Amino acid sequence: MAVRCRQGMNVSSNESSKMKVFAGNANPALAMKIADYIGIPMGNLVIQRFTDGETFVKICDNIRGKDVFVVQPLCYPPNEMIMELLIMVDAMKRASAERITAVLPYYGYARQDRKDQPRVPITAKLVANLLVAAGVNRILTLDLHAQQIQGFFDIPVDHLYAFPVIVQYLKSKNFAKPVLVAPDTGGVKAAYAYAQSLECGLAVVAKQRLSADKVDAYSLVGSVDGCTAIMVDDMTTTAGTLCSAAKLLKEQGASAVYAAVSHATLTDKGLERLKESAIQELVVTDTVPLRVDPAGYPVTVLTVSELLGEAMLRIHECRSVTTLFRE
Repeated sequence: MAVRCRQGMNVSSNESSKMKVFAGNANPALAMKIADYIGIPMGNLVIQRFTDGETFVKICDNIRGKDVFVVQPLCYPPNEMIMELLIMVDAMKRASAERITAVLPYYGYARQDRKDQPRVPITAKLVANLLVAAGVNRILTLDLHAQQIQGFFDIPVDHLYAFPVIVQYLKSKNFAKPVLVAPDTGGVKAAYAYAQSLECGLAVVAKQRLSADKVDAYSLVGSVDGCTAIMVDDMTTTAGTLCSAAKLLKEQGASAVYAAVSHATLTDKGLERLKESAIQELVVTDTVPLRVDPAGYPVTVLTVSELLGEAMLRIHECRSVTTLFRE
């Protein structure tokens, strides 16, 4: 297997910089935007596959003593992206990087964060163990499915929220009589934060999950009659929760229904459900690339590159990231 590293145009002029940004194959477009915001070229590496499917990584830049950030959401296909990240980190550690920060815009396997039935794994903890064992020194992530996942790590975790990016867009829409809606009871805290910022009411949909991809929404706490209902959630894949909740909201008199989620891990089935639902627009961020073409359905993609880029700069410069939690 022949390997040749591409030549970075500005590498020589940035050799003195201690900060390096690399990316795997999960979301290179987001990584490029982050590097552009920071003002440094992307790190130079090669990722290839052996004929039997094994992953090979070579770091082409000198990273000895550097502060390295590797951008890799653990999105589809998650097993491939996790293994790719682990191998990149191992290569960086063996190349004598001073510190390795895994930038995980989306943390895969986060839904398996506890034992909710006998003889099942806690895979969110397993992934945390793997990252630490590989040599990651710090985690930067965004909108974890469950905040307690931060405690699964024995290294520092900076947990950001897409809230400032999404709420800015929602404010620009100037909705008539908006009401923030949590599509399930687990999203009440996040919905309350949005409601406070938009200075509007709050409602909660209580749901019953029938299977992994089928949800039956059955009651509403609060009033949406004559209002624009805005549902907020951390992620959607098959859109079962959102579409079921939207149906209930329309039945309860909502004049319009919108949805905003941080991570759009949408499948074809999810997109079809959205097209047939009462949701007029889906607002997402670019933490993960869209797997489906939303042609014919209004999907607005907001970038979190500046949010993550600013956090990475502050981590590199040993400054606080607390102010990034606010709009």
